[in-house]
Amino acid sequence: MSSAIVQLLVLAGVAIFLILRLRNVLGTRDGFEPPKTIGDQASNQSSRSNFEVIEGGPDHDILDHVPDGSEAAKSLAAMKLAEPSFSVGEFLQGARGAYEMILMAFERGELDDIKPFLAEDVFDTFVDVVAAREDQGLIVEASFAGLREMSVQDATFDRATNEGEITVRFVGELTSVVRDKAGDIVEGDPKAIKRQKDVWTFGRVMGADDPNWRLVATGG
Repeated sequence: MSSAIVQLLVLAGVAIFLILRLRNVLGTRDGFEPPKTIGDQASNQSSRSNFEVIEGGPDHDILDHVPDGSEAAKSLAAMKLAEPSFSVGEFLQGARGAYEMILMAFERGELDDIKPFLAEDVFDTFVDVVAAREDQGLIVEASFAGLREMSVQDATFDRATNEGEITVRFVGELTSVVRDKAGDIVEGDPKAIKRQKDVWTFGRVMGADDPNWRLVATGG
């Protein structure tokens, strides 16, 4: 046997020995498993970060209506803590319907139906205005055409009493005329749609059994 063949056999033996030692130290792998790179680790960290943002991220039920970090946003968040089932979106849906109902009842002088939804001082003011119209023999004919705009202007929360207040700006559209005792129009046009701008504040004790918000202040 030549010396060259002997050298090859010796090298082959050494290679086999090294492979067996490496298998004992590193273990074995089934299939192809590419090594993890820095990019992979960053991707995993990003996934975890995204998950955390989703789980404890911004409350769009609040931030879709008021600026992040504003006092109004903090107050709305406090309302949710006091009453976890509270939703700003659902409140605004109710406020939309309340606006039409209260506005039309006031225009027509039909206040008894809306009394449960008004604070006492607001109800008294409405009564005085309607009574003054009646004393002058004036009759209002109004029809609601729709709500053009609605937005949350402000929100406050009293932690001592759990009383929350939300101020909403409305821009409604309606037809309205005022007639005298003879039925003649003294103001308005039955065919013209006019815009009605109001800023109303609704209040309620959060967590109370009574789910109704009441109109506690009005403005233009």
